[in-house]
Parts: sequence; structure tokens; C-alpha cells
Amino acid sequence: MNILKNLFLINKKFEKNKDIIPGFVDQYIEIAKLVKEARIQQKLTVKELSYISKIPERIIDSIENNNKNIRPEYPFIRSILIKLEECLVLKKNTLLKLAVRERKILKKGGKDFLFKKFDLINTWQGSVLYFFILVFSIFVLKRYFIQNVNIIKIQNIENQIIDK
Repeated sequence: MNILKNLFLINKKFEKNKDIIPGFVDQYIEIAKLVKEARIQQKLTVKELSYISKIPERIIDSIENNNKNIRPEYPFIRSILIKLEECLVLKKNTLLKLAVRERKILKKGGKDFLFKKFDLINTWQGSVLYFFILVFSIFVLKRYFIQNVNIIKIQNIENQIIDK
């Protein structure tokens, strides 16, 4: 039982010890220092920088304080850093070179597929599926009515014979 617990706790132990691992440097700490120093050198408050750059104050605070929970993910943080470089008159690509693309591990497997994420209305796959359902239902209904028409004709013939 302890072996199973240890297997599942390995990732949690790694995440806790991530700051201790030699060679692992969080580049966002450097970005936070650069942004804060440049803002102070320009004699700007966070509110003024937010007004100039059109970036919300909480995002600027999260970048300066290296708050991972509020900080946007890579494609969004990239555009924010470009805007901050322009507003704080930093050298081009100073902040961008430090920003690291965070890799997300995607699990491969059919177990994680959710039908909630599969949009049948707005995708071409949904349109094709809808088309095949319509065609299939037409064939089923046609076959059903053709079989019933033969039975009805036989009953009509029998009724005519009985009436004579």
C-alpha cells in the first residue's frame, strides 16, 4: 500500500522541491525585478502604468510579485511583456527573452475525452454527423414504409377476395 502512495506522491514531492533543484531558475523572478525597477525609474505607479499600457493593475501586480495564480499563460503574457517593454522604454526583447514557454503535458488516451467539449453545432464534424443521421433516418423510414405498404396491399387484396 505504501508503494502506491509513494508512486502518486512523486509528482507532488517534485513540485515542492522544484525551487531547491540546482539549475532550475524561475525566469519570471527576473522579469518581475526588471519591470519593477523600470517602473520605479520612470517614477510611475502601478495605476499610472496600467493607464498608459491598458493592462489591468492586477496583471501588472502579478507580474511584479511573480504571482503564478493570476499571471496569464504564455501566449498572453508575451503580448503583455511586449507592451510593457514599450511603455517602460526597455530594450526590445529584454523581457521576451526571459519569458519561457511553459509546456503542458497532455495526456494521450481516450479516457480524458469529454463529450461536453465536442461541439456538434458549430463544427464541420457536427455537420457531417448530422447529415449522416438524416440520411440514415430517411433510409430507415423509407424501408419501414415500403414493408408496410406491401402488407397493406396484401390486406386489401384479401379483403376484396372475402367481399366477393
